[in-house]
Amino acid sequence: MLAAALSAACSHPEAKSPREWNRQAAAAYLDRRADWWLQWPAAARDHGTVCVSCHTTLPYALARLGGPSHGGSPAQRRVLDSVRTRVRLWNDVSPYYANPSGDASKAAESLGTEAVLNALILAHADAADAFGNDARAAFDHMWALQETRGDAAGAWPWLRFGLEPWEGRNSNYFGAALAALAVGDAPERYRTLPEIQPHLDRLREFLERGYAAQPLLNRSVLLGASAKLPGFVAFDRAALVDDLLAAQASDGGWSLSSLSAPTASIRSRLRSLVLWNSDGYATGLAALALMDANVPRGDRALQEALSWLVRHQNDDGFWTSSSLNARRDPSSDVGKFMSDAATACAVLALTTADRKFR
Repeated sequence: MLAAALSAACSHPEAKSPREWNRQAAAAYLDRRADWWLQWPAAARDHGTVCVSCHTTLPYALARLGGPSHGGSPAQRRVLDSVRTRVRLWNDVSPYYANPSGDASKAAESLGTEAVLNALILAHADAADAFGNDARAAFDHMWALQETRGDAAGAWPWLRFGLEPWEGRNSNYFGAALAALAVGDAPERYRTLPEIQPHLDRLREFLERGYAAQPLLNRSVLLGASAKLPGFVAFDRAALVDDLLAAQASDGGWSLSSLSAPTASIRSRLRSLVLWNSDGYATGLAALALMDANVPRGDRALQEALSWLVRHQNDDGFWTSSSLNARRDPSSDVGKFMSDAATACAVLALTTADRKFR
């Protein structure tokens, strides 16, 4: 998820305030794209629902559905209604992918993926409201599908289409980190229930066991979860911040390539093979990770990251990113998928900075 040449070295501009960006234009872009997704035939599923994508619908939900679950734009309400419908009809709706081309594993992967995403979206949407019956049911579905044996014990079956960074070789770790993020959004009265403690133990063990082999992207998502669940997972936060800072480009941003390669040595080798421009998704995610690590407001790297986001918002309200998997026409609807993720992630970073530092 990169279609421009390697960034040339440049001097850092003076950092701008994270408030100097167009919130209305960003919200309008995200709503337009969510509305398109809701009407796109390829996204449609049974019972009048749509699938949740990691590039468009999930980041949209995290950026636009926080707070009370009522109100909002028509697109917000329709996305949330679709998720609630699928949770309520869990035993009746078809999986996102019901064994396409004879691949029997895809139905199980679809259910595991959807269960985590539904729990995360509803926990996030209900965070400033009641933790309702739908959210509780979504977590019940999620725990029921958690792996209990083998190397994947503690994780979930996850859709793998050979597509980085969300449906590739490390995707079940990404999914497990999202599950931890969902738990972090749930109220303490739920997190401390005796019946979910074995599930939390398995999740913790999986996250700790696989941490060292993960790319910066997955480790950054885990850092976001650990900020909401202090002490839940043991890992070296200072070392992660050092790794993020080492991957920051001279323009103050990060590239998706730099966050997706699992080790520094591989990232170094990829510099001669993969296009390496900073993009909105990677920079937004890295900025969020630095704030989750409690990097102070005056930190130069964080200020440069926020400044990069402010300076790179398009006049139409969006930020860009590109696919790691294929070249696509950026003006096409499918070609906008990575920009959907970039815009939502940039909005999350900038609104977090505003809330954290105001």
